[in-house]
Amino acid sequence: MSHLRTSDGVRPEAGIVDVHQHDAHDHDHDHDHDAHDHEHGASVRTRIVHEVSEFLGGHSHDAADQIDDALEADATGRRALWISLAVLATTAALQFVVVLFSGSVALLGDTAHNFADAATAFPLLASFALSRRAATSRYSYGYGRSEDLAGLFVVAAIFASSAFAGYEAIDRLLHPRDVTHLWAVAAAAVVGFAGNELVAQYRIRVGRRIGSAALVADGLHARTDGFTSLAVLVGALGVALGWKQADPIIGLLITVAILGVLRSAVRHVGTRLMDGVDPGLVDTARDAVSDVDDVVNVADLKIRWIGHTLRAEVDLDVTPDLTLLQAHELAHHAEAHLLARLPRLTAVTIHTSPAGAHPRGGATAPPDPL
Repeated sequence: MSHLRTSDGVRPEAGIVDVHQHDAHDHDHDHDHDAHDHEHGASVRTRIVHEVSEFLGGHSHDAADQIDDALEADATGRRALWISLAVLATTAALQFVVVLFSGSVALLGDTAHNFADAATAFPLLASFALSRRAATSRYSYGYGRSEDLAGLFVVAAIFASSAFAGYEAIDRLLHPRDVTHLWAVAAAAVVGFAGNELVAQYRIRVGRRIGSAALVADGLHARTDGFTSLAVLVGALGVALGWKQADPIIGLLITVAILGVLRSAVRHVGTRLMDGVDPGLVDTARDAVSDVDDVVNVADLKIRWIGHTLRAEVDLDVTPDLTLLQAHELAHHAEAHLLARLPRLTAVTIHTSPAGAHPRGGATAPPDPL
């Protein structure tokens, strides 16, 4: 997967242009794996810490993430969706039984939220399946973007949930209704909150681990429905104490909270669609290739997500007297450093030029002012 060519009018020994593109899954070259082996040597002792952190909802960039390749990430994402679908469907079914004999409109709205949240798993499952299709001449980068597009459906579902919750709260203020079997409504609300929060933590944890913005957004959506369940619980307690307006007032406050989660989901999915990445990833990548011998300057470096995998493009200024073979080996070394330091990186394109051969007016992009 390498293409080498000499610069016009420059001897191979003096001027080199090495354009090297490599898929991480075809990593069978004879080059230095010191950095990569170092990371894998630490994976045994870091894996336990990593898993505990992820279970508690943490977000890690440690070396243990390198063991998750694209296929494993696909399987993990699909498993998370099916499990959360089963949990939410069961939760909604239990709540619906209580709705039938309690007459609680608030609980009916919460049940509808849970069914809607469970349904968002289907566009995500479809996107995971589509992203596995091979690249074509039209879609030369593959279909990984379908996962990010599915995130838009999740954002729409969060917006619909917030609109529905607000409507139900206002309608309850204008048209108070009697609710019976308050103990059952309260229990169903607790079940709804617990089911949604468990699913939210699971989806967000897995989404962050495999780099899926859509799955993270779907986890945030499940959390909004958990907030709605809490509103039902507080409303039921208020009604039990004789304050009939407790349910709609708390419902309005929860609607505001849902809008805050919506804003977070929009930023998360929107950043991904705009090829945004954590600036720390760029800094890590720049440090990784700068450590390679004979790299004079990192002229340009770009990273972007495609679905839940990373791709990188690097332009390096190298020592001018390198031969073509040496420049080629340098590109391999830089690639190995990147693969070891960046979790979920699956493809790298590295271009090398003799330092000073092509004057540049500012190679690297300035930091994001926002």
